[in-house]
Amino acid sequence: MKRFRICCETRSIQVQCREFVHRYTGNRYNTTACPNEDSDPTRMLLQLCVDAHYVAPGQVHRDAFQRGVCCHYGPLGVELKKHLVEQWWGSVQRSRTQVFGISTLTTSDDQSGVGHPMLDDERLKHLLDAEDLNKAQLMQRIQMLLRQSTPLRANLFQGALGHYSTWLELVNRRLPFGLAETGLSVQPSDGSGSRGEATYASLVWFCSPRSSSQWLDHWTRLRLQWWRKIVYSFPWGQETLENLWSRGDSELLETHGGVHAKIQCRDGRKLVVPHVISVASNMDRGMMAYLHNSLQLLKKHDSKQKLHQRKVLKLHPVLAPIKVALAMGKGATLELRQVCEGLLQEFLEAGISAWPGYTDTSSSSMEQLNTKYDGMGILFTMVIDENTLESGLLQVRSRDTTVRELKHISEAKGFLLRYIRAAHNM
Repeated sequence: MKRFRICCETRSIQVQCREFVHRYTGNRYNTTACPNEDSDPTRMLLQLCVDAHYVAPGQVHRDAFQRGVCCHYGPLGVELKKHLVEQWWGSVQRSRTQVFGISTLTTSDDQSGVGHPMLDDERLKHLLDAEDLNKAQLMQRIQMLLRQSTPLRANLFQGALGHYSTWLELVNRRLPFGLAETGLSVQPSDGSGSRGEATYASLVWFCSPRSSSQWLDHWTRLRLQWWRKIVYSFPWGQETLENLWSRGDSELLETHGGVHAKIQCRDGRKLVVPHVISVASNMDRGMMAYLHNSLQLLKKHDSKQKLHQRKVLKLHPVLAPIKVALAMGKGATLELRQVCEGLLQEFLEAGISAWPGYTDTSSSSMEQLNTKYDGMGILFTMVIDENTLESGLLQVRSRDTTVRELKHISEAKGFLLRYIRAAHNM
């Protein structure tokens, strides 16, 4: 196994989003990728994310999303982020049995200097408005206010170090074991003049000093297998999605006052201070990478040789926020709506996320609806029409292949469940 060089006992790997989607997509049925060198791919993606309800409207939210920090997400963005975090968490816990979840506060009394002060706006305004203070006095008061403020955490790592000693009895002081957490951290300004919050997923692994190199190689290999590539190239440059560090024992000792006996664990017959390996993943930037990687601009000629273009978010089936959209075709509106509502309820009870397209009162054609749902990343569209009322058959269209097929309404739920279950193994 190839070793990565260590610089100042810290190693960082930049990790690209896993390209699941290539296993499912293909340019079939006369559909080919349509590169457009004149278009701005970043602007196109951000606009699609707004139109498809992943990101809230407004330039401030687009800018935050592109920076890899939290913004106001729409309903589909919330679901995508939830699915991505769940997959990350599952990948870590499936890797080792001794990984335990923790939850720490976003504010901390830690005096290590790690964090960002949370100032009282009213007190700061009162100081700035005070006319009886000279410049030196004003600076002194502001410095005092900063010292009295509660810092917001800049990472999840310090919280795991603080929790370390409380978990020792649970593992009978035996190594190795890990503490995992997901949550918000404050990000420093990137030059834009403003800070932001980002959702991070963190694993802190405690192991024997003699085996720390092997464990670092182990986690490096597993994390690369999960993310697939080392560097993700956005249109604006390369970005880090996940960092992996070998941190030694100095930070753990500092957190616990340098008292060796308090934090020692068993390594065979010896008592040792463990070495620490940490993994930190930016989930907001990971979302951006998945969306960017999934966006395809496709063109297709119809039977009359007319060119059609469509934007498709070919998200992996496990990550796709919505699995199926229900639409109404021609037929008795009241009866069709009742069938749609019954089918929607059946899907929701089975844990299948569904979009109630039948409530759309606009006069959109089926082709326009398919284009809309492709842009939202919805896997399938099911059309309930007069044929469904007569024979029980409904039309199922695939996002990835655009192929339409007929299925009996009684088979719809089972078909989706089998597809989603198979997607977890691919």
